[in-house]
Amino acid sequence: MNVPFFDYPKLYISHKLKFDQIFSQIAKRGSFIMQDDLEKFEKKLSNYHDISYSIGVGNATDAMQLLLKADNIGSNDEIIFCSHTMTATASAIKFTGAKPVAINCNNEFLMDYKEIESKINSRTKGIFVTQLNGRIADMEEICEIAKKNNLKIYEDSAQAIGSKYQNKSAGSFGVGGCISFYPAKVLGCFGDGGAVVTNNKKIFKKIMLLRDHGRKSIEVVKYWGFNSRLDNIQAGILNFLLTKIKKNIQHRRNIAKVYFEEFSQNPYIKCPPNNLVENNRFDNYQNFEVQCENRDNLRKFLSNNKIGTILPWGGKAVHEYKNLGCNTKNLKFTEKIMRKSLLLPMNQFMSLIQAKYVAKKINLFYKI
Repeated sequence: MNVPFFDYPKLYISHKLKFDQIFSQIAKRGSFIMQDDLEKFEKKLSNYHDISYSIGVGNATDAMQLLLKADNIGSNDEIIFCSHTMTATASAIKFTGAKPVAINCNNEFLMDYKEIESKINSRTKGIFVTQLNGRIADMEEICEIAKKNNLKIYEDSAQAIGSKYQNKSAGSFGVGGCISFYPAKVLGCFGDGGAVVTNNKKIFKKIMLLRDHGRKSIEVVKYWGFNSRLDNIQAGILNFLLTKIKKNIQHRRNIAKVYFEEFSQNPYIKCPPNNLVENNRFDNYQNFEVQCENRDNLRKFLSNNKIGTILPWGGKAVHEYKNLGCNTKNLKFTEKIMRKSLLLPMNQFMSLIQAKYVAKKINLFYKI
């Protein structure tokens, strides 16, 4: 049996006729940039996320930078983030002119809120929270710390569309959140794509200009801006796929259930939190990240059995890339996590039979 980490061709093949129809209709209209399909998608995304405004942009990295720029983050500012994240989170902070300040993750791979206050100083302006693997961080505690210290909250919600914490959607806890539509995401298009979601009207209006070269109209340029617009064909695809997202997330949760059951007697595999039995969160299971003993040999064994896996961020946390200059010596817990972490196949195109095959091969490796 072959179980790729993500079966990219199926993203198109799964609804080929519908996608061909979308391509044809949009192309015949010549509606490629900033047209009705994008506006419709932005409204639908806001409704789905239960949030006031959505702005389609080129990718989630741009979304994060646009969010910070719209809130006037810049030189001499510092933003705290969790080092167990993609470098994009830190680079978005860096490219505004601000300094990214890394802290540890916790056992759930999310920001350890207990470390935030030790990094706050007179230059700290905000906390950039990564809602990793489709699970929202401990936002009640993080919001309390932010309020106490007069800090803004920004969310890297790239992996968390559809996820909730205490009945609030990812991206709704602070200034705004940033979503990715990379093909392998829960809601993925046929290339790069992203969005900013926010309840802040001022931020919304500014990002609407910033994404299009800072232009209020062709004749009026209000800000130095970006060229970062979600193109209309991708918006058309996402309009359709958004109707399938509830079913896709439920399928991911069914796969998670298989993994939890199959690994229940395996002491060498530590699963992520079992959200299927929690009440205050709803996880979309964008990824299924485990901590495992003898990881590298396990990965080779799985590869030999035609099972695809991925090392999170290539096996390193952001602060470990010394040439990036955000070295931190006291993030040993994150480094310990990174040495054991592995992403198992998890997507809407997997069958439950494939999930059981993956789990049984892992148990076989450990002689369980």
